[in-house]
Amino acid sequence: MAGQLNKSEDMTGETTYDDHPPEPRWTHVALRVNDINATIEWYTTNTPMSLITRREDEMGYAAWLGHDDNPASPFLLVVSQFFPGKDPFEGAPHTVLGPFAHLGIELPSLEALQELEKKLSATGSVTIPLTKLPPPIGWVFMAKDPDGNSLEFSFDQGVYSTFQELISEK
Repeated sequence: MAGQLNKSEDMTGETTYDDHPPEPRWTHVALRVNDINATIEWYTTNTPMSLITRREDEMGYAAWLGHDDNPASPFLLVVSQFFPGKDPFEGAPHTVLGPFAHLGIELPSLEALQELEKKLSATGSVTIPLTKLPPPIGWVFMAKDPDGNSLEFSFDQGVYSTFQELISEK
């Protein structure tokens, strides 16, 4: 969680873990949440993320959510719920992503996007209905997680496609 759970190196230079990235990597986005169980349930039900690991320590609960299909380049959503009196950010506003700041998930088809929008509309999570926007944005809708963080679900946005093109050119 807040730098105290898995301290990777002590002052003597001894490391805790054997594996480290070959170069600096973007590995995660972290959110402070109010109910970790509700958050895990929402993300594993409504996004392609799986629960990678979960733990509890003297400060609270933490969970890592993500895709388990690319261990060479992991990218995770880290969620933490702190115990009362143990929150290192106690007194600071409990900010959420939104309205524009968001997590983005690109779906493989318009039909899948339409189905998910219908499902999340039924739960009251949709904040902006399915809309077609000009390129490069494509089809999108916005939803909120249990803490009010914004997520953009899209199709034909081009993030995946453009990245594939850029990688193949190298």
